[in-house]
Amino acid sequence: MSLKVVFMGTPEFAVASLQAIHESIHEVVAVVTVADKPSGRGRRLRPSAVKAFASAHNLPVLQPLKLRDEAFISELRNLQADVFVVVAFRMLPKTVWEIPPLGTMNLHGSLLPQYRGAAPIHRAVMDGATETGCTTFLINEEIDTGAILLRERIEIGLNETTGDVHDRMMVTGAQLLLRTLDLLESKELTPIEQHTATNEQLRPAPKLFKEDCRINWSRAVSEVHDFVRGLSPFPSAWTLLEGDEERSFKILNGRPTDQKTTLPPGEIRATRHELFVSAGDAFFKVTQLQPAGKPKMQADAFLRGHDVNGLRFI
Repeated sequence: MSLKVVFMGTPEFAVASLQAIHESIHEVVAVVTVADKPSGRGRRLRPSAVKAFASAHNLPVLQPLKLRDEAFISELRNLQADVFVVVAFRMLPKTVWEIPPLGTMNLHGSLLPQYRGAAPIHRAVMDGATETGCTTFLINEEIDTGAILLRERIEIGLNETTGDVHDRMMVTGAQLLLRTLDLLESKELTPIEQHTATNEQLRPAPKLFKEDCRINWSRAVSEVHDFVRGLSPFPSAWTLLEGDEERSFKILNGRPTDQKTTLPPGEIRATRHELFVSAGDAFFKVTQLQPAGKPKMQADAFLRGHDVNGLRFI
């Protein structure tokens, strides 16, 4: 037997999950995503990645402006879906998530209850965590607190970026969703309340704002490294050049070194081809950066046109 599924999602991350369900025995009866948005110089309306996939595969698409709209809710009820599946979408009102008989399940990018919030992958990498994972759980009144269905662990390499983990999790999460749907259909799944799931100290994953992404060069070099890779490729860690405080630099990639330093945090030491910045205990080697208003570039290319030796990032 198969389940009738309404899928809700927006970005590329959600497409792998939608594709996996579409290619399985389960039936996607509708796809819910955001309205098309203007993009590019011509400000032409462009669909979300999820809508583009759905349209290419002739799946019905709903794009409500308001999730509490009575006509939208009526349309959802008429679909008579068994379950709603949510991947990287908006917060749903109770009038929506309580509709299907098997509930509304979400795919979250952490091992819940760890890293509840909007930026679970970023925060785990920024914290220097060596593993994370993804979780399917049932949505309830509070964000990311519903009963856990399944979890899958994912290791984080010492030099992996959030982008690296994101891309692997996109695939792992899609397969976890399929397993969850299969077990729901066969009634072999017992949801586990989150307060019984762990005794660990919980780390939050709140939304990232610009000031959250500014580098503190006084931190240990390993922490600077985790911070930079945790914000790569987006939204990117950034810093200012002292004496030119209107000029910001995104630090896109780098490596910690064992070279100790007693220089002030942020002070730059550069050779013809390498750029080092003094952190709290050792030098951080910047390998890729992006000056404001310029394209991203490797450090050696930047140094061919800029003399920053002895200057300081703040």
